[in-house]
Amino acid sequence: MSKFEKDLTSGSVIKNLILFSLPFVLSNFIQSLYSVCDMIIIGNYTSVECLNGVSNATQLTMLFTNAVIGLSVGGTVLIGQYIGSGNKGEIKKSIATLFTLLLIIGVSLSLISPLICSPVLKLMHVDADCMGYATSYFITVMSGTVFVFAYNALAGVMRGMGDSKHPMIFVAIAAAVNIGLDLIFVGACGMEAFGAALATIISQAISVILCIVYLRRNDFVFDFHPKSFRIDKPKLKTITRIGFPTMLNNICTSLSFVFLMSMANITSSSGGGAVGVVGKYNGFAILPAIGVSSAISAMVAQNFGAGNIKRVKRTLFDGMIIAEGITVVIFILTRLFPEQILRLFNDDEVFLELGKEYISSFSFDYIIVPFQFCFSGLFIGSGHTAFALLSGMCSSLLFRIPFCWLLGIVLEGGMKGIGAGAPIASLAATMISLVFFLTGKWKKQKLKLGETG
Repeated sequence: MSKFEKDLTSGSVIKNLILFSLPFVLSNFIQSLYSVCDMIIIGNYTSVECLNGVSNATQLTMLFTNAVIGLSVGGTVLIGQYIGSGNKGEIKKSIATLFTLLLIIGVSLSLISPLICSPVLKLMHVDADCMGYATSYFITVMSGTVFVFAYNALAGVMRGMGDSKHPMIFVAIAAAVNIGLDLIFVGACGMEAFGAALATIISQAISVILCIVYLRRNDFVFDFHPKSFRIDKPKLKTITRIGFPTMLNNICTSLSFVFLMSMANITSSSGGGAVGVVGKYNGFAILPAIGVSSAISAMVAQNFGAGNIKRVKRTLFDGMIIAEGITVVIFILTRLFPEQILRLFNDDEVFLELGKEYISSFSFDYIIVPFQFCFSGLFIGSGHTAFALLSGMCSSLLFRIPFCWLLGIVLEGGMKGIGAGAPIASLAATMISLVFFLTGKWKKQKLKLGETG
């Protein structure tokens, strides 16, 4: 295997999973940590209205980012299974197709974002005092969204080839740059929402440059020349087939949280800000589990390519232990110190009260959702993305939105009722996935590499 490829089909399962998962978990931890620091700086150097506006705009930008991450999973799985089967001739075409596809999407979204910004934010019931901040942040971030997409594509491909260490290093550097620029643009220069967005774009661009320089210096199969960006139709079909369900699942999940943000805005003018800040912390709390899930996908993809089902199961169970162990600790800390956590972001009394109500019920999701993430990693890695989509959509559309609306708005449970919808939705989705896993039907789903061209 080349320098960029790691064999995940042999050796100790637990050792391979930990060694591969740890950099991925740390990478997600760092990425989430600097996202939290970003919001802390905004909350401490600007007004509560700016904090509310950025919170709403961030939720909207995550809708697009998570969609692209879903497509990137399609490329990661395809490359991983080519490695597992020993078929290296098609890797370059797969990488070129993925990069070109995401480049087209990124440029397109940058162009249309100014047109959709105001109507969508109004649909989210963003308060008039916060609208200017939300608009400035959203349009600025989306203008550089190609860098966000490029990093996720590069990192996804590197992980699919077994290298999870360097994406972690590059995101750590980007995090340090982002925090430093936030302090300069927002803290020292008073650029508020625009400054925070500009810091995000610059830091993401730096991470992309670092990835490209590293890969080119180490004889990566893709040379990044303009002429090399092309779409291979068979590969596009396969990447779309694998990645589209994951993308749609991510869209449904993100949309459910956009609806949740809208409900909070209806409850109180500061509700959106409280949900946004807690959402940043929630992302910090559950991203380790997401990292483990992605590592499971990569390991499962290679072992499915090698036909080793026993090793696939072991990967799932060990991954659950790791993910749950991390999130239980975070759950306990959250229950013990909710106000102290929220005061890091802002000390407005209304904000604190709303935030404590919301996080008191939402935090139970931390001990439930890791199981669902790990099941999803298994189904995605095996190419059984249709079922991963089904369980994700059930969680988002059939459970999270209705229960948040019922408990928070209809039954007037306020922020606590809205927050309770998330763990209920995760529990339902986990039960659905468990039943499907026990049937054993997922074993029959395998990507047919011979049909990908």
